[in-house]
Order: sequence, then C-alpha cells, then structure tokens
Amino acid sequence: MTNANIPFLDLVTVHREFEGELVEVLKNALKTAGFIGGPMVQGFEEEFARFCEAQLCVGLGSGTDALRFALIAAGVKSGDIVITVPNTFIATTEAISQAGARPDFVDIDPQTYTMDPAKLREYLERRCRWNPKTRQVVHNATGKPVTAVVPVHLYGQMADMDAILDLASQYNLKVIEDACQAQGAEYFSQKDSRWHKAGSMGQAAAFSFYPGKNLGACGEAGAMTTNDEQLAQTCRLLRDHGQSKKYFHDIEGYNGRLDAIQAGFLRVKLRHLGTWNEQRRQAAERYGKLFAGVQGLLTVPHQPSWARSVYHLYVIQVEDRARLQQKLTDAGIGTGIHYPVALHLTKAYEHLGYHVGDFPIAEQSATHILSLPMFPGLTADQQERVVSEVLQSLSATAPSAH
Repeated sequence: MTNANIPFLDLVTVHREFEGELVEVLKNALKTAGFIGGPMVQGFEEEFARFCEAQLCVGLGSGTDALRFALIAAGVKSGDIVITVPNTFIATTEAISQAGARPDFVDIDPQTYTMDPAKLREYLERRCRWNPKTRQVVHNATGKPVTAVVPVHLYGQMADMDAILDLASQYNLKVIEDACQAQGAEYFSQKDSRWHKAGSMGQAAAFSFYPGKNLGACGEAGAMTTNDEQLAQTCRLLRDHGQSKKYFHDIEGYNGRLDAIQAGFLRVKLRHLGTWNEQRRQAAERYGKLFAGVQGLLTVPHQPSWARSVYHLYVIQVEDRARLQQKLTDAGIGTGIHYPVALHLTKAYEHLGYHVGDFPIAEQSATHILSLPMFPGLTADQQERVVSEVLQSLSATAPSAH
C-alpha cells in the first residue's frame, strides 16, 4: 500500500464489483433489441426522479443536452442573456450559447466556489434595469433581456439556492440548476425549513452521467429533472427530433436520446449511489482531520451549515500548484485541476470582451486549485499517504517552515 500508485479516480473496481449485474443489462438488451427508449429508460427516469425528489425526469444523451434542452424548454430565446459563473466546465456556457442566448457571468463565493448571491444582486441592480411593460430585466449595455440564471452546484456542493431563488423571483428569472456534479447533494432551505435534493429546487436541473461522475454511465448519458410537465414534454420532443410520434414532428428538435443500455447500467448503479456518496463524505472528513492545523499552508473545502456535499471532487488551494502537482505525480499520486482557466478568459469567449480582473475570485481559484484523489473505496492509508506527500511538499517551500 505504501508504494502503490494512488489513482485520482478508480473506475475499475466498481465495475468489477457489479460486472455480473451490468452484463445482465447488456444481455437483456441484446435479447429484446431494446436499444432506444423502452422500459429501461422509463424505469431509470422514474427512479432517478424519486432519488432527486422531483416529479419528472427525462433521460438524455449527455449533461450538455440536459442543460441546453432545459433552457430552451424554459423559454430562453435567441438574444437573451443567461447568468452563470466563470469557474465551470465549458458545457455550462455551451448549453447557453446553443440555446441562442449569451452567457454572462457573476463571480463566486471564495469559500464555496459557487455563485455568490451578493454578486448576482449587484449585477441585477447595477448593470440592469427593470422593464415594467415586459416584466423583464434588461441589460443596460446591450439592451438585451436577462431571462435566466444557471447556478452551478460545483464539486458536489449546491449553491446558496434560497438567496438565488429569491432574486430570481424578484426579477422574473428562470432558474436552471447545473447539477452535473451533484447527484445526491442537499441544501437546507431556511424558507422551507427542510433539506432539498439537487435537481428539485429550480424550474429544471441538468445532470451528467459521464463515467467519472458520482453516478456514472459506461459512456455518455444525462438527464433533466423538473416538476413542470410542459417543460418535461418539450424536452422529450427536443431529444427525439421533435417527434410526438414516429415521423410526426411537432417542432424541430435534436438527437439527444438516452441509450437504453446506459439507462440499465445507471439503474444498477443508482441503488448504490447513497452508499457511495456517504463513503465520499467520510473520505472528505478524514482529509479534513488529516489537514487540521495546517490551514496556513493550504485551503481545504468549506461546507456551509446549509450544505450536504457529495464531494464529487476534493479541491484544495495552494500557492505553488505546479510544484505540488509534480511532487504528487512523482510519488505516484493522481491529481486533477478543475478548472485551470476561468471561462471568461478562454479563447472560445474572446469575442465576449472580458478581461483579466473582471471576476477576481474565480480567476484566483483557477490558478491555485488542485483536486486530490476522491472516490468510493479510497482508504484511510491511501489518504494518509496523499496528505503526507502534500505536507512535505508545502512545508519545504513555506517561508516559515522551520
């Protein structure tokens, strides 16, 4: 154990453990030729909706499809502005752009890495005006309507939804949760005096089942959850070329269907997701104890009292990230960076005209964050070795190390 490599993510063990059940899904699909739609997809949709405490789920080809279709179905139109955060995977903003809207950003909370409601309020009050005739917020500089907000539940932790939903209600904005990293995460609503699951608070929510997610398919897959039947029905049309029935096209749609085999795999895994999430929480707690007392050398994840994270990632901040990452690589320890460049500074969005310094918290985190090994089955011995290597590296470079 001492000298063995520690992967950033272990996708082999879980599939070996449930290989028999997964093979049965494949055999059933081959026997029935049920590859598209059908009972496996419908069964997963029903079970995942219950898991998320939502009324409806629409299985889709990817998390990107889920977010794009949710935005379109919620009424986002060409020329609209949709607000999100700059520290997320580009799929968030791709979905906005591909729905015809322009992504705009607000900065993040430095402790949670999720949307800062104070920055959202500042954006709406200072950069926009209210049009009482259309009951829309209008962006001052462009004259375009601001119609939706996409809070990203990053690294397995939900954004501060009470505050975001309150602002959305005040300014007539749709709220579409980007829950692609947050299957099973929870938020305590002071307004409702109870815990809510990710995917149950906005008008709709998008989930990704990319293999590395807490609930991962054996390929590409995604889903949208909602309590709005009309929104769900529109997403069903969008995923299947706009067909209400075969060859009858009510709208122009896309090819965004969830494969039946992937749905079957997800049903097998969904039964174990609660246990896996709890193992991630326990691993995060162990990391926290092992790093206790050394916060001067690094910043560990912060979980507010209103959050129950599922720790899709365990992300620390350090000054010399490159040196630490190389040290861990040399020691056979896998790491990741999520994400190295804030989206407003990427080449893909040069045309939007953002500059360095526009979103300083997101920019600062992008240059300092490092994701450590995190997966169900990560052992205490492995974590002790990870932390030992981290502290040795940081202590060697700390000005007051002696």
